[in-house]
Amino acid sequence: MEKMIYAIVYVKRDPEKLSELLSGFKGIAGAGLYSVLFSEIAAVVRDINRDGLIADRSTAIEYAGVIETLSQKFTLLPMRFGSVMESTDAIEKMIERNYPEIQQNLQKVDNKYEFGLKVLCDSEKLRSGLIAKSTAGTTTSVNPDAEIIKSVYRNWVDKKLKEHRLEELLLAHVDSVIATIKGYLSALNAVTKFKKMLSETTIIDAVFLLEKEQKDTVIKITEDLQNQYPELSFVLTGPWPPYSFVDFTVK
Repeated sequence: MEKMIYAIVYVKRDPEKLSELLSGFKGIAGAGLYSVLFSEIAAVVRDINRDGLIADRSTAIEYAGVIETLSQKFTLLPMRFGSVMESTDAIEKMIERNYPEIQQNLQKVDNKYEFGLKVLCDSEKLRSGLIAKSTAGTTTSVNPDAEIIKSVYRNWVDKKLKEHRLEELLLAHVDSVIATIKGYLSALNAVTKFKKMLSETTIIDAVFLLEKEQKDTVIKITEDLQNQYPELSFVLTGPWPPYSFVDFTVK
């Protein structure tokens, strides 16, 4: 029977601890879990018929719940839902082939949680505020040539220049916010990943790894950022298992 892998777990020199946890632990649809061990690394798996795997919301929540429980006790790398191999022997060989990369990734996330930080805004209101600041104290010169002022071409060029200027202002503001966030997180030795301008309302989507005991600190940082940028909304999520920091491809 095939095996679905939930996570790759760093058991170090205490594989019995993982076996004890899994002995009374159930996965999706109440299926039993067990480990496939190679050296100091184990895969947490369950038996499955691939054709019977249902990829719906409730199943995904159950799957994530197993990984969340495991992460509270062990350093791990979450596997993507639906990661299936044909046998325990195949899993052992996979771990052996990828052992250096797996070990490197486990060391990176050891004793760390993942947090997410989304920065949201009313984009039109933000653009209006930025353009008002940029034009404060400036005066507009008057062109005496009425024909040029009234020309369709000139109006079109002016419109495009204004749109370009607005985007430049917005991107510069987003970059300055990212720099501020990175400044806070660098003091905590965080590993970070940033995406920007995902939509009209989500201007920053960040994930970062922090030591588990720094949870209260990152909550305080988020509060400070919200006070510093009242025109934006800062939404902190986590702590999570390190889903965004599994940086190896299975060979």
